Order: sequence, then structure tokens, then C-alpha cells
Amino acid sequence: MPKPLWLLVIGMVINVTAASFLWPLNTIYMSQELGQSLAIAGLVLMCNAGAGVIGNLIGGVMFDRIGAYRTIILSIWITIISAFILAYNHTFFYYATLMVGLGFGSGMMFPAMYALAGKVWPQGGRKSFNAMYVAQNVGVAVGTALAGIVASISFDWIFLANGLVYVGLLLFVMTTFRSFASSREKSGATTNVFEQNQAIRSKRPLIALLILCVGFFICWVAYVQWQSTISVHTQNLGIHLKQYSVLWTVNGAMIVLCQPFIAFIVKRWVPTLKVQIYVGLAVFMIAYFVLTQATIFSMFLIAMIILTIGEMFVWPAIPTVAHQLAPEGKAGFYQGIVNSVATGGRMFGPFIGGVLADAYGMETLFYVLGSMFVLAFVTTAFYDRVLLTKRSEMFANKGMM
Repeated sequence: MPKPLWLLVIGMVINVTAASFLWPLNTIYMSQELGQSLAIAGLVLMCNAGAGVIGNLIGGVMFDRIGAYRTIILSIWITIISAFILAYNHTFFYYATLMVGLGFGSGMMFPAMYALAGKVWPQGGRKSFNAMYVAQNVGVAVGTALAGIVASISFDWIFLANGLVYVGLLLFVMTTFRSFASSREKSGATTNVFEQNQAIRSKRPLIALLILCVGFFICWVAYVQWQSTISVHTQNLGIHLKQYSVLWTVNGAMIVLCQPFIAFIVKRWVPTLKVQIYVGLAVFMIAYFVLTQATIFSMFLIAMIILTIGEMFVWPAIPTVAHQLAPEGKAGFYQGIVNSVATGGRMFGPFIGGVLADAYGMETLFYVLGSMFVLAFVTTAFYDRVLLTKRSEMFANKGMM
């Protein structure tokens, strides 16, 4: 990988390490420390993710118009201010309000980093986005491991640690990113994707991406339960908080250590990105079936291992497809869509899961989640039909000439 991509990878590790001090423990903190129900906790996380959706879209557009460097710096400042206010004021009102600020700032950062990854190593293809995905999960492994230790001492220290790591990220970006991240994308000052000169060519890839993202949204609604309802479910079963943190440490460690194994499978048996997504969806379904039978830590660990294998196929594939579909000068916009859909899943997932868990129980929730992946298979199967239709029209027009 080129040096700029390595710097991006390090930046992503620091960013996700900071975020990982909070997100696995949000529902636990609101339910056990602040006395809120699962539904209310889910509503707060929904507002946090909603701010992230807006941040994703704004961050993607800002990448195209003013460049990655200024977009990333602004987003870090927003997270730093929110994190340090939260460190000294974490009653429920402040908690709910400042989670919106953290969601918005973090949301701006991700599409800029992903679009920049495709820009600095265009010939890398899926390797660029896989590297960023691995970096995210190194951050998850480090952050959640440290969060479990810090939380066992005092929950209050979590908030301060979160802010301090974001300060470290700001210093790192200011000293390393400017040389390769300052220029804006070519054609970035154009109007929106529907108003470009080649409108038909631009609309079809966008429609294809939106169809694919329906399934991506479903995946995230299911996945985010591990950070919300499942985290509380494990506590109710008597599983210690440190053991719950170990699940995420295993998740991050697998994603790093199993890359050669996944790369071998993809190279030998997975010829296209579509097939890669199919494999991941099938593995996801197995993970949620295992959860229906889980009552002890070892079963949750098995389910997490299976889930991790599934996400190693799906998560890097979607931004790679977005990069391939994006018209020139719209890389940030397309990555913003992908990240906003993922954040949307994180927004609605905790609330939906909390309501279903409170009303019908966890086992029913797991069966519902498993069945939802059928729709994700359908959207994956049909998303590129829009592009095939365009190609067919082109060949038909040539034949009439």
C-alpha cells in the first residue's frame, strides 16, 4: 500500500478507538446508571445515528467541494468539543444532547476518509476499502478492550478517555494528512448528481447503489443489536461486562488475523463482489440462528465468531461497489450515501430492537432479524439490473445506426 493509505489506516484506527470507548456501553450506561428503559436508550441512540446520517451526507459533499483535509479537521473539532462537555456533564439530558454532537462529527469523518482511500490508491480496488475496514476493527478491538477495563474502574473515566483520544487524532491528522488530503476532488464544485451533463449515466449508478443499500441497511439493523439489546441481554443472563467486552475484542482480532484466510477464499471461490455479499449474508443468517439458542457466554462467543466471518465479506464490499459506481468528482457523495445508510441502520436498529425485545422477548427478535436477510438477498440480486438495462439500450442504439 502507498504511504498515504497507511496514514489513513492509522488515522482510522485512532478514530474508531476513540468512538469504541462509548458505543458498546451506551445502552448499558443509560439503562443501569441513568435508569432508562431499553426503548428510551434506543431512542437516544437513534438520535445519535440520525445526526450521523446528516453528518455522512454533509461530509461526503464537503469532500467533493473543499477537500478531505478541511472536512476531517472540522469533524474532529466537533467530536472533541462534544466529548469534553460530556466528560464533565453526563446526566441524561446532557448525555442525550451531546450524543447528537458526537454522531454528527463522527459522521462527517467517515465518508471523507473512505473516499480519500479510493483517491490515494485508485488501482488498489477493494484492497483500499478492505484496509480501511480492517483499520476500523483494530480500533474496535483496542477501544472496547480498554473500555471494559476503564468502565470496571469508573464509568466517568470513559468520557474523558474518549475526548483525549480524539485530541490525539487531531494532532495526528494536522501533522500528516495535509500533504495528500488538501486538494478537493476534480469537478467537486459541480451541482448535484442529478444535474450533471450526463444525467442518465449518473442516475443509473446512483439508483443501483440505493437498491443495494436497502440490503445494507437491513444488515446494520441486525448487526447493531449486538451493541444495544444483546449487550443488555447478556447482562440479564449474568454474563460479566468484561466478558461482553471480550466479544468485541475477539471480533476485532479476528478481522485482523483472519485476513489471509478471507483473501484466499475470495481469490479462489468468490469471483465477484456480488457473490462476496451473498456469502456474507448467508453467514449472517447462521449467526442469528445460533443466537436463538444462546444462554451462556460460550454460545454468544460462537455467534460472534460466525457474525465476524459474515461481516468480513459484506462490509468491505459495499464501499468498493460505491467507488466503482461513482461518477468523477462524486466519490465523497457516494461514500456519504453508503455511510449514511449504515448509520441509518444504527439509528433505527436499537429502537426497533428495543421495542421488539420489550414486547416479545429476545428469541423472537433474533428470528425476525434472521428472516430479514432474505430481503437483503433480493436487493443484492437485482441492484445491477439497472446498469445492465443501460448497457442493453446502448447496444440496441448501436444496432440501429
